[in-house]
Amino acid sequence: MADYHELREIRARNPERVAEAAAARRRRPLLGDRQLMIIAADHPARGALGVGARPLAMGSRVELLDRLQVALARPGVDGLLATPDVVEDLLLLGALDDRIVIGSMNRGGLHGAVFAFDDRFTAYDTATISRMRLDGGKMLCRIALGDPATASTLEACGRAITELAGNGLVAMVEPFWSQPSGHDLSPEGMIRVINVAQGLGATSAYTWLKIPVVADMERVMEATTLPSLLLGGDPGDTPDLAFAAWRKALRLPGVRGLVVGRALLYPPDDDVAAAVDTAVTMLGRADGDPATP
Repeated sequence: MADYHELREIRARNPERVAEAAAARRRRPLLGDRQLMIIAADHPARGALGVGARPLAMGSRVELLDRLQVALARPGVDGLLATPDVVEDLLLLGALDDRIVIGSMNRGGLHGAVFAFDDRFTAYDTATISRMRLDGGKMLCRIALGDPATASTLEACGRAITELAGNGLVAMVEPFWSQPSGHDLSPEGMIRVINVAQGLGATSAYTWLKIPVVADMERVMEATTLPSLLLGGDPGDTPDLAFAAWRKALRLPGVRGLVVGRALLYPPDDDVAAAVDTAVTMLGRADGDPATP
């Protein structure tokens, strides 16, 4: 595990270096020739620290940073999705040059809380994403018909989508049809929530979707023409099954790549590099052409 003494000293004595690092970061185009591989690390800000049977797997920030730096350095990895604290640590460590960076925006609906569906925007806002020269903002959009907090979440997501688009920035929307017991991951549930999510905001010109791999993904992907990324989630003790499902779904029209966090950062054997490399081999051309080797 690395010694983060210098990072801690900068944090305490020279906070202005965060903005300086953001201004100096080398950027890259969003889409290249191949589908995207984005590493997600915004779970801790919602108190969701567990991976498989390890309830506090993501609780150590220095271990998380170690794992993120390994993942981001692997060939074929395009970028990061994270909250400001993680993004700023990695900026100061010099790990985000030539990487796409998506800022996570609403982390207020804490995992397991009675206000879980009151998903307030407590992290990035559009002005900061633009000022920090990030590439877009991600928002969780859980729709619970029995919870009145859903209405304010929908309104906030719509406003953020409009603001991001006004700045020419991607709005990455992660929608779920939900209830306190969990998400509706049936094909019908995903089709329903995709149709609501893609209608949010004054324009969908810069909207991307981040959706789980569920049954009958062919039918699910017919619900949208928007660019879509597949989320990885926690595969538990069956990563091989998860990888097989991703491989198949990546070949569907409109799928532009993967956004994966825990499954690659905390694999069962703790070999982050090998897990990332396996996922990268699944990627096809940027247009999802299945003929790609």
